[in-house]
Amino acid sequence: MLDQLLGRAALKERIEELEEAKRHLERERDAESERRAEAVSERQSAQQRVNHLEDRVVELEDRVERLKRDDATAEFRREESVAGDRRDEVLNRLESFASGPEGTFTAYVDAEHDLPPAVRDAFGDRAGLVARAAPCLAVTDDAGLLGACLSSPAPPEPFASWDDHVTLRREWFEPTGAYALALVRSDLFALGEYQGRERTAFHGFDADLKSQHSKGGFSQARFERLRDAQIDSHLERCQAALEERDAERLFVVGERSLLSQFDDVADVTQSVDATGDPESALGDALHEFWTLQLRTL
Repeated sequence: MLDQLLGRAALKERIEELEEAKRHLERERDAESERRAEAVSERQSAQQRVNHLEDRVVELEDRVERLKRDDATAEFRREESVAGDRRDEVLNRLESFASGPEGTFTAYVDAEHDLPPAVRDAFGDRAGLVARAAPCLAVTDDAGLLGACLSSPAPPEPFASWDDHVTLRREWFEPTGAYALALVRSDLFALGEYQGRERTAFHGFDADLKSQHSKGGFSQARFERLRDAQIDSHLERCQAALEERDAERLFVVGERSLLSQFDDVADVTQSVDATGDPESALGDALHEFWTLQLRTL
């Protein structure tokens, strides 16, 4: 009663309210301090992750540059053109190679920019050499005993696989079965039909093609138009001759600038450097077509 009379009760209540407000502010202060500490810790952790990722990026960039340098300076251990008996010997050796289950890797790589990840994984730091050899059949093994790239005149579809042996078929590399090979030049055509290595039919002819422009007479532009017309007529004659062949498989070789005209009928086209009369030129073209490029890694 005395406190009430003197007004102390109201003061005590006010003091209690202020004490509670003080405790509330202290709790907020402590919570805010904890949040700040957690934020600092999170920032530090985030910065550590950023630093780690930056280090990793630098490491990978250094690795890429090193691989580029290695690719640029690496060389094949051996490069060789193989045909005839030597070609057979190489194929026999590849066929005889054996390993444990999934110990031998074989891939057909059709172009440098299409080098599959599986090929890069299998060849490691030698993958750049495979890319340089493409298109090719590339072989290696898990012990690093085997490493070779072999061109294929009649290539398969691209593939990559691990097995206990080298995956290859003879018709990818040597003349087997029935096929026709045509040599097309702007001034010549020759067609041979074969059963394996034996020629069973031949047809050839020269083109009536103007070879040069004289100073008098036709203008240069008219001469070029006439020559182009003669080449077109020659190519039509070549197409007609191909339609008369018996063999289903067809390989067309010759001048690179003309080969696109035969993409729709040929299984394979390839530029070759074969000169002379139709029959002898066809013999040179056949030999060049079935000559393989062997590169060892």
